[in-house]
Amino acid sequence: MTTFKSIAAATLLGALVLGSSFTGKLSGSFKVNTEKSTVKWFATKVTGKHDGSVKLASGTLNSDGKSVTGGTFDIDMTSLVVADITDPGTNGKLLGHLKSDDFFSVDKHKTAHFEITKVAPKSGNEFEVSGKMTIKGITQDISFPATITSTAKEVKANAKITLDRTKWDIRYGSGKFFEGLGDRVINDDFVIELNLVAGA
Repeated sequence: MTTFKSIAAATLLGALVLGSSFTGKLSGSFKVNTEKSTVKWFATKVTGKHDGSVKLASGTLNSDGKSVTGGTFDIDMTSLVVADITDPGTNGKLLGHLKSDDFFSVDKHKTAHFEITKVAPKSGNEFEVSGKMTIKGITQDISFPATITSTAKEVKANAKITLDRTKWDIRYGSGKFFEGLGDRVINDDFVIELNLVAGA
């Protein structure tokens, strides 16, 4: 019962960060290394918190050698994992709930998608990444800060992204839509921690 639903989306989002790292280094289309990249989620509620991870299914970044020109990423929602609960039964119950229609509707929406629309430099290796995130078939514009570094062969990006799950119609346990929940309220905002690697 966590608000980590946006992971998915979450997810994805992360990959976009990689874009600006290619500046002046590489030119062309580059695949995200799904084995080296990680996407973690963190969600909170009145009575506690949960965390876990999800995997990138695929990702591509485009660069003209001077700046990132685009990129798209897919997240495998079926790979959703709950990391903080060790008891198999309790873990499975929460995971099943997160995959249900109350949250991500994984049977109906097995992937989440993110498309980069803009990568704006701030200072040094800091950038503002903007794009369109699609979760459960719903697309929303998002922006977040990211740290991006690159070499002649590889790009690494790190970001912590805060998302409001209700924008993707994930309302279960939200005090914004339901009254009288008391200590059963699940916070609408959740955090996605992205560590991405891409290269030729």
